[in-house]
Amino acid sequence: MFVEAAGIHTFYGSSHVLHGIDFHVGGGETVALMGRNGMGKSTLLKSLLGIVAPRRGMVKVAGDEVTGRETSSIIRRGIAYVPEGRGIFHNLTVKEHLLMAARSGPGGRSDWTYQRVLDTFPRLAERLDNLGNHLSGGEQQMLSIGRALMTNPLLLILDEATEGLAPLIRREIWHVVKAIKQTGIATLVVDKNVGVLLDLADRHVILVKGRVVYDGGPGPLRDDPEILKKHIGL
Repeated sequence: MFVEAAGIHTFYGSSHVLHGIDFHVGGGETVALMGRNGMGKSTLLKSLLGIVAPRRGMVKVAGDEVTGRETSSIIRRGIAYVPEGRGIFHNLTVKEHLLMAARSGPGGRSDWTYQRVLDTFPRLAERLDNLGNHLSGGEQQMLSIGRALMTNPLLLILDEATEGLAPLIRREIWHVVKAIKQTGIATLVVDKNVGVLLDLADRHVILVKGRVVYDGGPGPLRDDPEILKKHIGL
């Protein structure tokens, strides 16, 4: 397993958000993390990355325990994180965002170059001198994903991948995510578009009130719509 969590308990103050979660993402695997709002999805991502420290439990990346380590140490093991809200700097241009993030990945991986990112997102190539706050929401999401790919990760984490985007832009983002999957990069995706996730992901994990209630392939979710209706409300 590339990322593995065991018995994760995470709190915000006295609020117990994650209750003993076991979770993993294998090398090259695409996992969809699903659930209603407030069920602990973003908290799980932040717990894996050390942004929020689990109070109990263990996190491993590439076989090494990283529980309690700084986020910078964890992500340099081959993880790229595209947060909800995108994290774009308003005072940097598109070009500066990409070049700032550029580095080789684990083992010297350098598959994702500046030019390859621009080829993947032609819209960014047309806006290289634009500042972050001069981009549309869709363009900011493209830039956030492109910036993540410039780190040559082994795992790409997308939190609310297409939230608030127009349908045409959503389709473009999903097309890129599918292309990334074909390159062998593992992907962990949070999004509300269950139909796309069922087609995209190898495995689906559903959280309810900080607990895993489903962990498996798309087949049972397609065959028994009551699972999604009960836990996600579809």
